[in-house]
Amino acid sequence: MRIKNHLFRVLILIFFLLPVLTACGSDGEIQKVGMLVENTIQDQTWGNKGYRGLLQIKEEFNTDVYFKEGVTTQQEVNRAVNEFVNKGVNLIYGHSSSYGKYFVEINENYPDVQFVYFNGGYYDDNVTSLNFNALAMGFFGGMVAGEMTETNHIGLIGSFGWQPEIEGFFEGVKYKNQDAQVHMNYVNSWDDTERAMKIYQEMKRKNVDVVYPAGNSFSVPIINQAIADGLYAIGYVSDQSSLSEETVLTSTVQQVEQLYLLSAKKFDAGELEGKVLTFDFQDDVISMGDYSPEVPNTLTKEVEMAINTYIETGLLPNEKEQKRTGN
Repeated sequence: MRIKNHLFRVLILIFFLLPVLTACGSDGEIQKVGMLVENTIQDQTWGNKGYRGLLQIKEEFNTDVYFKEGVTTQQEVNRAVNEFVNKGVNLIYGHSSSYGKYFVEINENYPDVQFVYFNGGYYDDNVTSLNFNALAMGFFGGMVAGEMTETNHIGLIGSFGWQPEIEGFFEGVKYKNQDAQVHMNYVNSWDDTERAMKIYQEMKRKNVDVVYPAGNSFSVPIINQAIADGLYAIGYVSDQSSLSEETVLTSTVQQVEQLYLLSAKKFDAGELEGKVLTFDFQDDVISMGDYSPEVPNTLTKEVEMAINTYIETGLLPNEKEQKRTGN
């Protein structure tokens, strides 16, 4: 009888402890997480990095995550957000700068939801913009291109003229090689591969021997064409050295996955502010990719030393030189 009573007490104890043992996920703000993508998560650059960031959140917080591709209009955003919220999502990422204006149109209807998007100026109490300070990464990529060109003709295929990495790349080339000419043209889209390829062919006819395709879907196709044509390339957003260790001199890498996880942790702790937040090399979310064996060790060391100085002082090599000379 005593044994039965003891067993009964043990079963009662287990019954009360079971909810505590099984609630192993986040005990903070995060419930479930959603992500909206303009195009696809299969693009090997920006979209895929966003998806991997979402999976990191899933693993870190043991929570359900959802994503929707091809969401490009206000109406589609409204429908997707409503669907997410009905599933219990309270943290929604818009994986593009375009989502800022869509989110501020509807955020007041969802006061318990935190909206997060990338590289824009819109914000509100529950709308946060995560910005990569991309000027420096462009500068260091330009340093490599300026040193490695043999024809003194370098091609920059941008998505839009406002990209900070474009200005940085131009300045980096000129810092290393005043004689180099940077041919710049814009696709006016992150993903119009056909137009990007036409621009590439025009640049090739101008004797370009290093190309920097600063866009999402067209970056990999342009680099693959450069490989076929025997030209050098600078990778964009992802470390694209796997496409060709020799051809890809280095890459300007944005650690999107790390920024997803960092922002999710801040939200879960109640510390994610509704404002424009900026991140750089100092935050370990921007870096350079692997260097090609074609790049001399002296150049690799020079670039890495310049990055370390930038992390410590916030000054790029040309800014440091200007400060030294007083110009």
